[in-house]
Amino acid sequence: MEERKKNRKLNIKILKRKRDRYVFTDKKHPDKGIMSFVFGVLSVCTICYSIFLSYKNGGEAKGSYGAAVLLCLIYSLVGLVLGIISRMEKDIFKLFPTAGIVLNSIALLCIGVLLYLAFV
Repeated sequence: MEERKKNRKLNIKILKRKRDRYVFTDKKHPDKGIMSFVFGVLSVCTICYSIFLSYKNGGEAKGSYGAAVLLCLIYSLVGLVLGIISRMEKDIFKLFPTAGIVLNSIALLCIGVLLYLAFV
């Protein structure tokens, strides 16, 4: 009976050791997905900064803020396309493409809301 308990404890320790081993995989982070994420971060940060500067300026946006948001529109569209293309690849980690799609969608949504508020 005691031998069985020792064997169980021994087996549990062996299982824990096997669990800590390295896992080798062929998956990789796609370059297009990383670029999509970078474009998304740049777009969202630039839009937020433009809104902050407009608020700080008393609600009046300068032309340079509008030009920056226009560039963000282009970056967001390109980033969204890159994210979707890289998400369809096989054997990849999907963190960066998914994050890129989400960030670029948020940026496009913010630009749409800004345009809507400008014409209302």
